[in-house]
Amino acid sequence: MQGEHGKSHGEHQHHGKISYLENPARKDALSPEKLFSLIPIKETDTVLDFGAGTGYFTIPAAKKVGGNVYALDTDASMLEIIRVKAVQENLSNVIPIYTNGSDIPLPGESVEGVIASLVLHEITPLAVTLAEIKRIMKPEGYLVCIELEPKGESKAPRISSVGMERELKAAGLQIVNKLFPSESLYILVAQKA
Repeated sequence: MQGEHGKSHGEHQHHGKISYLENPARKDALSPEKLFSLIPIKETDTVLDFGAGTGYFTIPAAKKVGGNVYALDTDASMLEIIRVKAVQENLSNVIPIYTNGSDIPLPGESVEGVIASLVLHEITPLAVTLAEIKRIMKPEGYLVCIELEPKGESKAPRISSVGMERELKAAGLQIVNKLFPSESLYILVAQKA
């Protein structure tokens, strides 16, 4: 059972997550515009923002592509934030998708691009989710994996770029580009082999 104290703690965590996801300093590290200049995103693409959060990449992607941008998250309140932003920006190609597990409720081979920013390190077993991502990617589709390199004695769950590359290859994805936009951030672009 969750008492009042637990509820306020959860609300505090929720506001903390939103503050982090909306932090202007995050744009300095990797703005959506900078990311889009580094990856093979095209105007005709359909994109999945996997673990979309508050829509940091969803909304700019929807402005850049003519296809749908699916915003997938396990937190319905985050999807509501994205829904509101899409309405404010007059975007009709943003489609929020709620999931409570590793399933991605999209047909096979339905998206050209998948953006997974600061989310894959949280998933276990990762192989199951990567298989789902590969399933929904069109032939020659791409996955953009953005993660933080583990530093020192940090207790936060992180996967190194070498470890993530190994996971992606094991899932049948081919690494086509490795980018290091900052000291702590890495981007792996993988294509469906």
